[in-house]
Amino acid sequence: MKTQSYSDRDRRNLWHPYTRFSQAGALPVIVRGEGPYLVDIDGRRYLDAISSWWACALGHGQPRVIEAIRRQAGELQHSILGNLTHPRAIELADRLARLVEGAVRRGQGAAELDEDYPETPEPTDAWRVLFASDGASAVEAALKIAVQYWFNQGQTEKRLFAALRLGYHGDTLAAMSAGFVPSFHAPFAGVVFPVLQAASPCCGTCAWGLTPEFCGSACLEELRLVLRSHAHELAALIVEPLCMAAGGMRIYAPECLRQMAKICADNRVLLIVDEVAMGFGRTGRMFAFQHAGIRPDIICLGKALSAGYLPISATLARREIADTFSDLPVDRTLCHSHTFSGNPIAAAAALATLDLFRDERVVAQAVAGGALLVAELAPLAERAGVRNVRTLGMIAAVELDPAPDAAAESARAARLRERLRADGALVRPLGPVLYVMPPLTAPPEALRALAQSLVRAVEAEA
Repeated sequence: MKTQSYSDRDRRNLWHPYTRFSQAGALPVIVRGEGPYLVDIDGRRYLDAISSWWACALGHGQPRVIEAIRRQAGELQHSILGNLTHPRAIELADRLARLVEGAVRRGQGAAELDEDYPETPEPTDAWRVLFASDGASAVEAALKIAVQYWFNQGQTEKRLFAALRLGYHGDTLAAMSAGFVPSFHAPFAGVVFPVLQAASPCCGTCAWGLTPEFCGSACLEELRLVLRSHAHELAALIVEPLCMAAGGMRIYAPECLRQMAKICADNRVLLIVDEVAMGFGRTGRMFAFQHAGIRPDIICLGKALSAGYLPISATLARREIADTFSDLPVDRTLCHSHTFSGNPIAAAAALATLDLFRDERVVAQAVAGGALLVAELAPLAERAGVRNVRTLGMIAAVELDPAPDAAAESARAARLRERLRADGALVRPLGPVLYVMPPLTAPPEALRALAQSLVRAVEAEA
């Protein structure tokens, strides 16, 4: 079929997420992926500068992942995990438990574990793994686990949640309640449940005008007060570790996360770490919480878990939490499920993805790629009209001075998106923040070209 035929049908039937209706039918029709690039129906090639919504960390067309999918599809396509099990789900739960436990130990100084891929050599019972299909579903499970954990111990009053302003945890109702971003979710303000919110940190544009070396985590004073005042009724605090992505790539220091964990521990509040976007090498460590040397209570994973090739997510809970869900002598089973929980084909893709992270030293590649982006974007730091340039691992964000109003902000973001697309890069600005999160395996020449395109686009606007 030709481009126009697809565009006509697109305009007629397809509802694109987070996309204005007026753009339907005028979008690139992507037909193929090649490494860090996407190719449209007319043969134009674009760098996938946001890893297809932060998921395709290994780029497109990875033969080992594709072969794992093909092989598993010929053996077992789906089998529920309710009162049944299958090899791929068992293997993936084991691998994730060992990898997360190794990340905890490595973050706490266990030098014998690999910095880039810290999976423990021996099995561990430190974590229980619940599978779902997407990040929001992993968050929903985490919230329910937190509430029932306290219920299981007779503390039924501990059923509220705390979160950071401008945090984002997904678009289902509970996840949206925990991560309510007004610019996204305003129509639903009347249906979400109340969540206690506190100020969110962003070291590059600190609201207190301080720097991480001397700030004493002043940005967390409101959080301390909220948790101290409501400890008796709080089940958990949920946070995005080190980078609040959809809220504007708000990057903050590891010490902030370390302090959040301490505040939770001091007030007997569980800490849920939403690693859906930041996990699997994006921040320069396998998991973002490693930077802070903490042991979260519950961890949400997704997106890059299968290299973005198939929908799969996971919620990991500490053994001490999971053990309260025993059915003996009283039944405290978690009544929560997803049809495709632990789908064999998706789990096979995830196992192949983990093998690639280990064998190809992907996290080390991300560190090197991030350093290149830092160097290439340096000219923007002092440019008029640029408020802040901030980076973390393979994340780079350029925050421009605010536009006069929302309409002007949206128009500028659209211009930036089109300029970058014309230059061969696909991006989605967040208001005044132009950011990139390219595949961790993108070669240096692709990253250099992307950074230079960013500089040109910003110089045309700032």
